[in-house]
Amino acid sequence: MTGVVDFLYIVAAILFIVGLKMLGRAETARRGNLVSAVGMLLAIGATLAIGGLSFEWILAGAVMGSLIGAVAAYAVKMTAMPEMVGLFNGFGGLASLLVGWAEYHKWIALGQAPARPVFTAIAIFLTVLIGGVTFSGSMVAFLKLAEWINGKPLLFRGQQIVNGLLLVGLAAGGVFFAVRPELGYPLLLPVVAGSLILGVLSVIPIGGADMPVVISLLNSYSGLAACAAGFVISNTLLIVAGALVGASGIILTRIMCKAMNRSLANVLFSGFGSGAGGAAGASYQGEAKAVSAEDAYYLLEAARSVGFVPGYGMAVAQAQHAVRELGQLLEANGAEVRYCIHPVAGRMPGHMNVLLAEANVPYEQLVEPGDVNPTMETVDVAMVIGANDVVNPAAKEDPKSPLYGMPIIEVDRARTCIVLKRSLKPGFAGVDNPLFFKENTRMLFGDAKQTVSALVAEFKES
Repeated sequence: MTGVVDFLYIVAAILFIVGLKMLGRAETARRGNLVSAVGMLLAIGATLAIGGLSFEWILAGAVMGSLIGAVAAYAVKMTAMPEMVGLFNGFGGLASLLVGWAEYHKWIALGQAPARPVFTAIAIFLTVLIGGVTFSGSMVAFLKLAEWINGKPLLFRGQQIVNGLLLVGLAAGGVFFAVRPELGYPLLLPVVAGSLILGVLSVIPIGGADMPVVISLLNSYSGLAACAAGFVISNTLLIVAGALVGASGIILTRIMCKAMNRSLANVLFSGFGSGAGGAAGASYQGEAKAVSAEDAYYLLEAARSVGFVPGYGMAVAQAQHAVRELGQLLEANGAEVRYCIHPVAGRMPGHMNVLLAEANVPYEQLVEPGDVNPTMETVDVAMVIGANDVVNPAAKEDPKSPLYGMPIIEVDRARTCIVLKRSLKPGFAGVDNPLFFKENTRMLFGDAKQTVSALVAEFKES
């Protein structure tokens, strides 16, 4: 039986790697998710085949978890997907923490000492530490994304010193834990409490505009916690799966930071977005040129090249299907249509890709800023739908702006730019946007779904 289990573990690991590779391309992402799911099913089946398990508890947990997951997946709105991802990251960290706790309980309370006590103690400590940080940090990220608490950075005097002292204390506790693990829960409980506090203190100084980076980083943490848990229970596949999640999360975090031209340290410790809107840069003045849906229709009807730039506002209005319908009408009218997606648009990595895929937008029409910026002058109409910070020209024009140096989608260079927004208020980063007052910009105010639907109606009536 051991040989069969090991073989299934190898097959599952291969499926994880293949599935992860397929997730890197939009056209294969769905199949990659299915391949990884099959690998996980094999892994679970192989683990249960080992024997010596309390199947009644496993079955009860599987049924309850499946029901909760199915209801949540069915009921969650696409706008709430980032919050759900945050919760998944957090519960993954909590699961790893509980695995470490359970193994420590077997060791101390039940007297089942491991063969390598020092190594096991270090693995338990890392599992509890990373799992606790992931859980509490993810809960704070969830609360910010759900806007149950203020999304702006929460800063206090000496914050970094407090975090540094807490880290030093936890490191010292880890050394003591490895040397004297037999001291029991009076040693474990402070580690659990310290990890939970560190998770909260690590995320509260991060603004909502940096949530894509935070979600990606916490996803990496959850993988590292699972990897450490694999060492605790000597499960090779859990080590491999956790390492894959941890590594992919770190790579994605790096991609997110590069897209904002900022270091990870700057994201974690700068308190970006703590000031009032535009206070750190210029306060832009001018006359915003408002247009009606009928006026915007005439601009679009004459366009031969149209670029849609989606943002969180599109997600909030659930306008993706209306945008797709408008894109089809423009194509039928002879226009070339592309959807330009900034890597940090929305509230989680790939947020806009998910929304547009739900609306069946062809993968080949999805482009990145580097694909469209070189030819932006040839775009007749750039249509910004709920995006703000990722199109803010202050990032290249105003050295005093907090966004300065961040690569953006340069819609201000298009022949005409139509911005769909409810108002002239700053975006989630709290930075004023001079795009609204550019000579070639037209503001189309209102709910994105209603506004795009009005444009669709104009095309159908013509």
